[in-house]
Amino acid sequence: MTVITERTSPDTSGSGLPPVRLSLKPQGPQSGLLDGAWWPRSRDLAGELPALISALDPLWGRITRVTVNPTHWAGVPAKVPVAGRVVKAGWFTEQDPHKLLLLSYRVGRWDLLVIPPQVSEDAAARLMTAATDPQTVRTASELLAEEGAEEGPERAGHAAPAAPADDSAPVKPTEAWEDEGGAVPEAGAP
Repeated sequence: MTVITERTSPDTSGSGLPPVRLSLKPQGPQSGLLDGAWWPRSRDLAGELPALISALDPLWGRITRVTVNPTHWAGVPAKVPVAGRVVKAGWFTEQDPHKLLLLSYRVGRWDLLVIPPQVSEDAAARLMTAATDPQTVRTASELLAEEGAEEGPERAGHAAPAAPADDSAPVKPTEAWEDEGGAVPEAGAP
């Protein structure tokens, strides 16, 4: 794939959509965990997706579904109107909060690093370069952490999760959660 940035993005002026700030891996053997990077202008997913999908459709085939982790988005619509059709959107809390997953009929699955809107141009350029490097094997969150650009939920317009009232209180096994999101069985339970 070619690199698409604000200077070389497809002409979306006729659609009324702003230029897409996007960088994609070059064509070649698929490697790494990411297929590129996207730098939206806001955390309004419904407002940002139409321009992104309109730019990617000619390259990847018709995008049919998008998923995100809702942590850093103001809201996740179920459907997004794009060029006279509807693209389904969904969310998974298990998904990397700094990654956008796109599905198309023709190509399959694509994973993009989502660069926070408030990141400087220099940092965004470094992140786009890292995400499109075929040798990069880091996750979206790892790339942002290395750049120092990772944001907490409070910076995205969401309240930070409340801290437990008493950190010293022991946690019962039935209240503990494993990384996969399941409860830890009590001793003696099957």
